[in-house]
Amino acid sequence: QALIHPGRNGYLWTLERKADGIKFVDAKPYVKQDVFSSIDPETGRPSYHEDKKPAMNKKADFCPSLWGGKDWPPAAYSPKTGYLYIPANENLCGALTGQDNPPYVRGQLWLGVEIKDIVMTVREDADHIGELQAWDMKTGEKAWTHNFKYHNWGPVLATGGDLIFAGGTNDRYFRAFDAKTGSKLWEYRTNSGITAVPVTYEVDGVQYVSVQSGWGVDAQRMQNRVDKAYGFKTDVPQGGVIWTFTVR
Repeated sequence: QALIHPGRNGYLWTLERKADGIKFVDAKPYVKQDVFSSIDPETGRPSYHEDKKPAMNKKADFCPSLWGGKDWPPAAYSPKTGYLYIPANENLCGALTGQDNPPYVRGQLWLGVEIKDIVMTVREDADHIGELQAWDMKTGEKAWTHNFKYHNWGPVLATGGDLIFAGGTNDRYFRAFDAKTGSKLWEYRTNSGITAVPVTYEVDGVQYVSVQSGWGVDAQRMQNRVDKAYGFKTDVPQGGVIWTFTVR
């Protein structure tokens, strides 16, 4: 009886769900992570590299970035394949310098440092950022990965027909993948980027998949940071449209 969580810190956590509590089982990185020095095998509590701890007027570099290996877009699990599907972002790192007595304003975001002062960088050897990962929960190993040139902000839907649906990229495509192999089977370009959770349902014996297309908020903020790191400007059309497709 497992609980699985791909954390923002870049680790895939496996916990055991018991009647009298939750027990740590395992944790392993699913993207590059250089902040934790080790994980306690009994408690799951991490230890940290000292040079990765920010301090007042001291810069600390870290991977993954402020947005993590995965932010809020939901992962999906298929009991048919036994795979967990993670919308991940690889090769992004960051840096921040602690500030003396940053003002706290009630009701406003407070991180101990201005968010604009948290740097985001792309690793020099990176050939992509976004990933759709599949992890075999029986073995604890990665089964396949589909890469995207830029970041992936797409919630994942797994269906009983061994299909994976997801958007999340700045090229505005909604895609279907083979759940077992990761092969791209279909794609359709929508009016905007997709950061919504796809849904599937049946009406009169016909299966449908619907998703809202509308880029913005965190996906656009991350786009701005990626653009700044690369030194260019990406225009992703805004807007909100619900798209519906049949599955045959």
